[in-house]
Amino acid sequence: MSAENATIAPPTADELEAALPTDEEVARYRETGVYLSRAILPPALLDRANQGMERFYAGDHDRPFPGTTRYDDFDWTPEDGDGLRKNDYARTQVDELHDLVTYPLIGAVAARLAGVEQIRLWHDQLLTKPPQTGTAPGTVGWHTDRQYWTMCTSEQMLTAWVPLVDVDRTIGTVAYAVGSHRWSDEQLTGFGFFGEDTDAQQARFSEGRDVEILHADLERGRVAFHHCRTLHGSGHNLGDRIRRSVAIHLQPGDNRHQDAPSSFDDGLAYHRNDDLVRRGADGRPDYTDPAICPTLWPAPMS
Repeated sequence: MSAENATIAPPTADELEAALPTDEEVARYRETGVYLSRAILPPALLDRANQGMERFYAGDHDRPFPGTTRYDDFDWTPEDGDGLRKNDYARTQVDELHDLVTYPLIGAVAARLAGVEQIRLWHDQLLTKPPQTGTAPGTVGWHTDRQYWTMCTSEQMLTAWVPLVDVDRTIGTVAYAVGSHRWSDEQLTGFGFFGEDTDAQQARFSEGRDVEILHADLERGRVAFHHCRTLHGSGHNLGDRIRRSVAIHLQPGDNRHQDAPSSFDDGLAYHRNDDLVRRGADGRPDYTDPAICPTLWPAPMS
């Protein structure tokens, strides 16, 4: 590995203390389902992640994808054109992206917000949104992450969305329906990541209630955290810059697999992790498998 690609030093105890949300911020997260952090990621880490993103798209991988699954068709390939790019498990294939996803401060903040001692990775998504041209899909429909994770026992899973560039609503940053994690299951049903008419979706969930929409306008280095039941989505990139980001999905250490109805068909809920992780003594997918779901917090500190 070249000097410019040297591993980023872990954060110090002082950096940890400065990064953690206050008691008031934790209380606000639990009320709203969203937390926008201070600048907690060093520029060098984000520079390397941008380099890793370029390497990933160029096919310059350090390791192959760690398996095959029936959901591979949902990963972006060059044949899909210039719309939204979504690729799961990029951190398993490119070192620079691994370093970002496993950076200790992300896990530490997540543990504080969720009120748990241990945070494990669930999985990561590489997300790139070019400026809108033509008719290629460029939106992310309003959805909750929990609707895709009903096979998980934990109700406290959360996501850290890491922009690799400065973001605002002009280039299609993420928007959140504040407090929606406290709505009923019925009120959160019928939405999805691939929904293209985000205005119609928003009109539907806003009918009969006053909903605050929070746009994550963030300088590079800040991170947006949201609860797994928080409705969120994003519009087209109407700017002249590429929106580059990584979604880091996180699970408390006590999360386990359960049989649950699928949100999309008549079968049982399924996730790619179910094919990638080892099996436990009970034959179920083991979401503590360190190869796929490593512990992010506690982590060694410098």
